Amino acid sequence: MSAAKQKLGPRRSSPSRGADVVPTDAVFTIDDLVVYLKLPKSTVYKLAQEGKIPGQKVGRHWRFHRDTIDAWLARQESTREM
Repeated sequence: MSAAKQKLGPRRSSPSRGADVVPTDAVFTIDDLVVYLKLPKSTVYKLAQEGKIPGQKVGRHWRFHRDTIDAWLARQESTREM
């Protein structure tokens, strides 16, 4: 294997967290939200860009408030029950 390929390892959600650890911060990054919702990154990006999940861009980066995401999830659940 070439040196360049050896340097590239699996991407992790955050340098300080393992990929399986549910984030507890008040504000999530895309990577945090991927872990929290257990969805593919491409799906989370698509939902955010289409305005289907509450979040905002800060420069080029997406940020999501945990309380808002929890409320959004609860609304999704109640909509499905109707």
